[in-house]
Amino acid sequence: MGRADHLAVELGVPSLTLMENAGAGVAEQARLLLPGGAGRIAVLCGPGNNGGDGFVAARLLQDAGLEVRVALLGNMAALKGDAAEMAARWAGEIVPLTADAIAGADLIIDALFGAGLDRQVTGTAAEAIAALNGSVVPVLAVDVPSGLDGNTGQPLGPVVRASHTVTFFRRKPGHLLMPGRALCSGVTVHDIGTPPEVLDRIASKTWANGPDLWRDAFPWPRLEGHKYGRGHALVVSGAAAHTGAARLGARGALRAGAGLVTLASPENALIVNASQLTAVMLLPFSGPEGLSGILADRRKNAVLLGPALGVGEETRALVEAALAAGAATVLDADALTSFAGHQAELFAAIASIAERPVVLTPHDGEFQRLFPDLVSAAKPERARQAAARSGAVIVLKGPDTVIAAPDGRVAINDNAPPWLATAGAGDVLGGFTVGLLAQRMPAFEAASAAVWLHGAAAAAFGPGLIAEDLPDRLPQVLRGLIDPVP
Repeated sequence: MGRADHLAVELGVPSLTLMENAGAGVAEQARLLLPGGAGRIAVLCGPGNNGGDGFVAARLLQDAGLEVRVALLGNMAALKGDAAEMAARWAGEIVPLTADAIAGADLIIDALFGAGLDRQVTGTAAEAIAALNGSVVPVLAVDVPSGLDGNTGQPLGPVVRASHTVTFFRRKPGHLLMPGRALCSGVTVHDIGTPPEVLDRIASKTWANGPDLWRDAFPWPRLEGHKYGRGHALVVSGAAAHTGAARLGARGALRAGAGLVTLASPENALIVNASQLTAVMLLPFSGPEGLSGILADRRKNAVLLGPALGVGEETRALVEAALAAGAATVLDADALTSFAGHQAELFAAIASIAERPVVLTPHDGEFQRLFPDLVSAAKPERARQAAARSGAVIVLKGPDTVIAAPDGRVAINDNAPPWLATAGAGDVLGGFTVGLLAQRMPAFEAASAAVWLHGAAAAAFGPGLIAEDLPDRLPQVLRGLIDPVP
């Protein structure tokens, strides 16, 4: 964001104009949050440009006839540049920042620290944040809630719990990554006059996941199409007592649009699976040779392995057989854990056929088993490094799922509702992903679309969701993408 501001100035937008516009956006949002549109406002200003935005908002709100109190962390003499200029334009009283500064306020504007904070919050600021979080009035955060790392979404000591957040130009990773997403409580992006070409100059490789990211690559059916042109997904089942996860994946693949879906079943599970399947076909197999035999039919162009498959050498052999066959491959759950301590073998098998798409879908525990040296980095960076190392698209799951490609592209997902945390939901996500890969959607876009559709289907169903509900809610979500509600 600092570079965006610098480039905007290079392109002729004065930095004071950027700050004035930012403060105007804060004032606009403050009036929307103020109960009844009137009342007393406490503006807490920090020593940097975030505080400068706060001074602008205070002036504009006072000019609109509202009662405004400004509290400053530090002293006026320490302010520099644009922040000092905007503070000088404030005609009202400035009191020291203390816990008492918010007393009697109907709305608090938190303009202490912005997204660029890179140190722990201590001392007076920490005490003020504690008092602010103990208040019952709405809190509007400027840029990010103070104390939040805008890159990682992690707290740097005490952090403000905002009622709403207003940011500028574009959202920051910390707005989407947990716990930042929860601490922001909704984000409004305000246009401050940054020229659009600044984005091209910055060339960011990180996006918020959503249909605009992958809509153009989505494999919508065509009138002249037929099921054989929409790919044939294969899902590998576990043994007789562990078949449900694969069936969830298979149904997800079918709902995601794969023309045909087959469940590859160990012979001891054939009767169990046959009694539960209708549109999904069924083939027996035994061991890696049997799986290789099924995948020798190149029409079966995408395969999902891992859900309830079992952990160990046999699963590793199945994964290696699938990768050697050249089909697009999704590896989840047991297929990932089985390679703990054998990562080099997995990555070598992925690299053996460079043009084949491979997607790995670990949760945090599975990720740690495969990439134990990457666990301390921020989530997007962890996923980005893992993708580069493995040669696969990484779907690092959670309430803030991150999708990363080997070329460095990253998407952060923020539409997952809390009731998506239910047994079997990840199996359905694997099915959505393999279903889109079967239709030859590029791997990064397919994984990103699958994750977003997964969250949207859960949100469309609502509380009480179980994994079986997800595939059957997908048609409603897809209809919304074709004919969005105005």
